Amino acid sequence: MLLTELLHPGILESLAGAGHGARVLLADGHYPASTATGERARTVHLNLAPGLLDVTTVLDVLLRALPVESAHVMVPPEGEPEPPAIAEYRSMLAPVPVSTLGRFEFYDAARSPDLALAIVTADTRTYANLLLTIGVRAEGTLTTR
Repeated sequence: MLLTELLHPGILESLAGAGHGARVLLADGHYPASTATGERARTVHLNLAPGLLDVTTVLDVLLRALPVESAHVMVPPEGEPEPPAIAEYRSMLAPVPVSTLGRFEFYDAARSPDLALAIVTADTRTYANLLLTIGVRAEGTLTTR
């Protein structure tokens, strides 16, 4: 039995194979995952029913499982207000830098060959997509018995 909260075998396998600089996409339920992800990325569908599992919940678990170096969020067109999900992500990720990308720039970034994992959620919020870049493990964080 694993001691970590993260138990999903596909997610664990993908993260174990990813290294510094690899990317992880947390997609809302509106995201076109079949066409806007990297060719080598594993896609994990956690979208059982609308709203049942959101990006925030997945992010909360992932932040205890891997170091995050930076993040990108998808923002609406200029002139539209920033969605509440983005402020939530900034708060959860602080002090990690969170950059903004327009919709199509975000899709291009998610198509990167560096994308190791795409997790599709049932988040019904618009613009609730998040692209994480994996950082390095801090020295001394490995525990052995």
